[in-house]
Amino acid sequence: MGRIIISENITVDGVVEDPAGVEGFRLGGWVGRVGDRDRAGAAKILLDEHLDAEVLLQGRRTFEFLAARWPSRTGELADRMNSMPKYVVSSTLEDPDWNNSTVLRGDVVSEVSNLRKNLNGEIVVAGSLRLVRTLIEHGLVDELRLMVYPVVLGAGARLFDERSGEKSVRLLDTRTVDDLAYVTYEIVRAA
Repeated sequence: MGRIIISENITVDGVVEDPAGVEGFRLGGWVGRVGDRDRAGAAKILLDEHLDAEVLLQGRRTFEFLAARWPSRTGELADRMNSMPKYVVSSTLEDPDWNNSTVLRGDVVSEVSNLRKNLNGEIVVAGSLRLVRTLIEHGLVDELRLMVYPVVLGAGARLFDERSGEKSVRLLDTRTVDDLAYVTYEIVRAA
């Protein structure tokens, strides 16, 4: 059975909205505003995560954002992202033109549950806030990997909202990466 891994860039106060500044959020672009930094450590984490993943699972908006950027890039991460299987949850996307992409239609919980049951290895979900919240709400998430940026926004969509309900997590790992905190939690399931 596959394991669903949520991988998010997040602020200290839990905001995940518009880290790149392309969605029109008034405080968007916070990843780039944190200051000059050597991004080698964060880039290595991202590469390792993709090398370890079996597939990528994304919502339509995240898929379209990445599909517009990665096919033209080169390098080890680009090669991996472009060649690996990608599943996109969408009721409107007809023909994904990014290599090895499949659209999941219908009931999200059922489709993702079937994907999880039929795969071995890690199913990595990045961005895709609506999808992530649905997966959390329905108990389908196994692990959270949070790259915590040293900024507090005070506003914006947060990873967890009132639909998430109470969740117990167990700390698996924490480390400093460049000037960021990289924190990994396992979701604790009721016995």
